[in-house]
Amino acid sequence: MKKDSFSSSQKKKMEIWRVTNISTKRLGTQSKNRITGELIYHPYIIPRENWHETIWEGIRKDLIDYLGSPEFNVRAHTGTHNLLSSWIVCANLYFYIRNNESLKQLMLSFLQEKVSDQIMEIVDVHLEFAFHKEDKLHPSELLGELDGSRGSGQTSPDIAFLLKTKTGKGLVITENKFVEHSFYCCSARRTKSKGKHEGNPEPARCMKAAIGYDHKFNCHQTTWGRKYWSLLELSDLGKSTLLRCPAATAGYQLFRQQALAEGIAQSERYTLVASTVAFDERNTDLIGCLKTTGINDFNMSWGKLFNGKAIFRTWTHQEWIQFVRENNVNGEFNYWLDYLKERYDY
Repeated sequence: MKKDSFSSSQKKKMEIWRVTNISTKRLGTQSKNRITGELIYHPYIIPRENWHETIWEGIRKDLIDYLGSPEFNVRAHTGTHNLLSSWIVCANLYFYIRNNESLKQLMLSFLQEKVSDQIMEIVDVHLEFAFHKEDKLHPSELLGELDGSRGSGQTSPDIAFLLKTKTGKGLVITENKFVEHSFYCCSARRTKSKGKHEGNPEPARCMKAAIGYDHKFNCHQTTWGRKYWSLLELSDLGKSTLLRCPAATAGYQLFRQQALAEGIAQSERYTLVASTVAFDERNTDLIGCLKTTGINDFNMSWGKLFNGKAIFRTWTHQEWIQFVRENNVNGEFNYWLDYLKERYDY
């Protein structure tokens, strides 16, 4: 008998969790049947108007105020009413750091251990991070992503930590994952045109990665005006390891975030820039999603594929929560930790 996937097991868990934690029994929907066009309802999705009930009540008001602030102009993901939303996982695990000094100090120690011992202070924490539009490091200028905003249509990392380091300023940008099977395939591999983005006349070229192959010249993202390959350079290991473009079939988000981090690092505005991933250790599908690209474990290998100034690091949600448990003075975080244990088994 085939063992349930991590995603399937979490769907079942959330169906049980909602019974005593969500105020309505009505099911929610996030998609339509491709043939009939009818909405598809699932017990692990709640009505959209109840999405705030997926947020731990200790941060709920602060998060809603943050999302509603014109200063930040952050758009939450469209699937926040899905109890499996990784955006909600990110908020529940990491947004609390923004307004709690004790937890901020714990995350400081954690980042010193997991990312760099050069980190001295967490200055600020942001969801869907991006520089202001007038800044040359905004994704529209740096990456050529002209159509999006924070949280929609541009490379804006799920959570970012603005830092002081021993030698200047630092930035850790983080892609947060929960039950996703991959980092998704490249948007420019489609053959059909969409809006001003013309279709890819030869998506088969994305599957080539021989030594000496000119990714920048052959990449259809370049045709769209995207600058990813202008910022990234494959290492010798990357050239000898990759069986296709690293973004082609399962690494698109990692690729874009790596380009963003590298572009920021090259600006020399920061002495430390890290592209990071926070994920669930039980999600073996995600860990091995790049196998056909030549990477058995993204966690161990992604950062070695590129030359550059930006570094790549990872941690698991379990590592972060265990770190908090071990340093939870006088039970300050018991209520929050109990919630995460019941909700996610963290």
